[in-house]
Amino acid sequence: MPTPERFARTERNMEDKLRWNNTIKVLALSLAATTALSAPSFAQTALRVFAPQDAAQDLNTNAFTKEIEDKFGIDLSFETTTYDGGAAMEKRQITLASGDYPEAFLLIGWLDVLSQAELLKYADYGVVLPLNDLIDQHAPNIKAAFEKVPAFKALATAPDGNIYGLPQWNDCYHCSYAAKLWLNSDWLDKLGLEMPKTTEEMKAVLTAFKTQDPNGNGRADEIPLSADKSDYIVPYFMNAFIYDPRSSDAAPMMLALNGDKLQFQAMQDGWRQGLAYISDLYKEGLVDSGAFTQNRDALSALGNSAEGTIVGAATLMHPAIMVENGQPDGRDKNYDPVPPLTGPGGVSYTSYNLPSRPGASFVITNKANEEQQIAAIKMLDYLFTDEGRLNGYYGFEGENWAKPDAGDVALDASNPPIFKALPDPNNGQPTNRAWGALVQFFQDNEWRGGQVQPEDIYEPSGYERRLFQATKLYEPHVPTDQVFPYWNVWVDASQADELAQLQTNINNYVQQANAEFITGQRDINDDAAWEGYVNDLKNLGVDRYVEIYQASYDASAK
Repeated sequence: MPTPERFARTERNMEDKLRWNNTIKVLALSLAATTALSAPSFAQTALRVFAPQDAAQDLNTNAFTKEIEDKFGIDLSFETTTYDGGAAMEKRQITLASGDYPEAFLLIGWLDVLSQAELLKYADYGVVLPLNDLIDQHAPNIKAAFEKVPAFKALATAPDGNIYGLPQWNDCYHCSYAAKLWLNSDWLDKLGLEMPKTTEEMKAVLTAFKTQDPNGNGRADEIPLSADKSDYIVPYFMNAFIYDPRSSDAAPMMLALNGDKLQFQAMQDGWRQGLAYISDLYKEGLVDSGAFTQNRDALSALGNSAEGTIVGAATLMHPAIMVENGQPDGRDKNYDPVPPLTGPGGVSYTSYNLPSRPGASFVITNKANEEQQIAAIKMLDYLFTDEGRLNGYYGFEGENWAKPDAGDVALDASNPPIFKALPDPNNGQPTNRAWGALVQFFQDNEWRGGQVQPEDIYEPSGYERRLFQATKLYEPHVPTDQVFPYWNVWVDASQADELAQLQTNINNYVQQANAEFITGQRDINDDAAWEGYVNDLKNLGVDRYVEIYQASYDASAK
């Protein structure tokens, strides 16, 4: 039998053991709670995403991908495609049609989107999910963007009130007025000429470029006017005769408002007059013979020719497409914008398009469970914050971008400076730090205009200010009463395939016929040739094309 002393010692030992066990339990519970809060990787949400990536990227190992995964406890797996627009769209469509598609699609607006018609179709099939409740419950930054820019919410909202996907709202000011002409002002000075203001003055300048050896090499190697097959030659000059709305391949082909009725511009008398003017330039040898067929690489080879400057002018969104910034001979600084010309009838317009492409750059599919849906919308919501936009587009603070310093000037002086991009620490070498254009979901005027830019517009680092100032010359020339707001016009899904086929056939025919009239394969001055062209358009269904859009426009106005 144990003695009282031994019993007391045993009891004390048991109490000590119980206290120690309780302490261990408390520590274990505390450690578990801490681990759950600090290490989301132990319970990550797997999310497959379809997205394009450029040649320097690997989205699966990208530094910004890692940031997203750590911040939101997401294990991202990307199914990728290239930056080739046609190939990217084809792969995206094949992926959706296969039935084996990921939980989310993240696209780049200027490269490929799910069109409004596709959204309605896939919503009807139940493939893409409405985002309204997810945004209300889990996306405060997206909700704030909708309140700040109601046009963004309107662009995203289908006629039934649902948001089936989000477009990229990218207020690229200079992109809205893409059909610009950049002219070699150094050649103007050498020849004692003034910047042209009318179509006749432009012809005189181009003639001088051709005949008076402005590059001074003693050879007749000057190309007065060039372009690439994006075909900004026609809209730039056409706007001196009739409004040509084309400065984006997202825009319906050549539709404009005449009162509350739509009309097809490429059948009007003013269009014929514009083609006659451009045809006359071509006949005089003032337009590059490759202007309607060469790609950007071919145009760049002319602009950056080792033989020296040979191009007098080009119709481009921006001059660096043709001449790389920072040329040793300084030729990149010599191209200045020519404001819209005035034609013989007093017309002086410029093309306008919404820089944000209608449709959706982000959708969540029916493959996503509730947890994955929430993870996907939170990821997207982060791209609506300054931190997400900057880290996602440029890289990381202190390395790729910085907060503004005292005295820094924003691109748009009416805005406070928000950030500045830092000189490339890798000297142009490819990196895998950011997502780039994938994050352009809400770059509004305030944010884009808040970028710090040097005030010297001819230095490469001040290039964005150069484009901003150039665009100021074009913006006042938009005939706002003629602009067809196609971006807010949703075509009924039952008519979408018919409309797409009509638009493709009409677009291809007009492009071909324009080039043939300009180059003399068809005689623009021959009434029979013009009447044949108009009849061909009617046979291709141009009246039906206008009818479908008219009905959709009328419905959207109700």
